[in-house]
Amino acid sequence: MVKIRFARFGRKNLPHYKIVVINAREKRESKFLEIIGEYSPFTKKLSINKDRFDYWISVGAQPTQVVKNLVRKHFLNTQNTQ
Repeated sequence: MVKIRFARFGRKNLPHYKIVVINAREKRESKFLEIIGEYSPFTKKLSINKDRFDYWISVGAQPTQVVKNLVRKHFLNTQNTQ
């Protein structure tokens, strides 16, 4: 099974996450299939490649609950501003 989840980067007490597509049995910092976005919790900035996210969902990848909530909130906010 393939998951869409966070991989932690950054230094101690200053995390920065990349949204990655990875085999579900791999560890958090293991080799991933593709980077599809980034998230910074301090600035609350999310950037994600919607086309690749939709592709991986259509292929059967399962996003974690946190990623699913962030992406949903991000796409709702971008639709409201247009």
